[in-house]
Amino acid sequence: MQRISEFLIGLLFGVGLMLSGMTDPSKVIGFLDLAGHWDPSLALVMAGAVGVGVFAFAWAKRRNHPVLGQHFAWPASEKIDRRVVVGSLVFGVGWGLAGFCPGPALVTLVSGQEKAVAFVIAMIFGMIAYQSIQRFYPPSSSTESQP
Repeated sequence: MQRISEFLIGLLFGVGLMLSGMTDPSKVIGFLDLAGHWDPSLALVMAGAVGVGVFAFAWAKRRNHPVLGQHFAWPASEKIDRRVVVGSLVFGVGWGLAGFCPGPALVTLVSGQEKAVAFVIAMIFGMIAYQSIQRFYPPSSSTESQP
């Protein structure tokens, strides 16, 4: 039952990404092009996601365990350190250059779009590089997530 729930939630997420235009790199890049032909429509998508998230997290924090799981995996720290800032910058630059972030890229990958394939391959190499770097520079215990 757990895997079926995960699949259905992922499917709903993917359909939402497609309906909102988040799987279209030109739409995302148009949103980020503040000096050119700015497309503000994705701001509404983001505002909707933040609105839902605020209520969902407030509700989840009042619960002892998730509806479909055994325990929550809340961050061990709310500290904004160099690792969070650098990671956010790398994510933002990648999103701005490619017009994809991981979720929409995986959804678009199914269509076989060359740009999505290239992005997902680069994303996988980035994850491997991150894991390799972690061996030399492990995170401090205050920034690790709880399992």
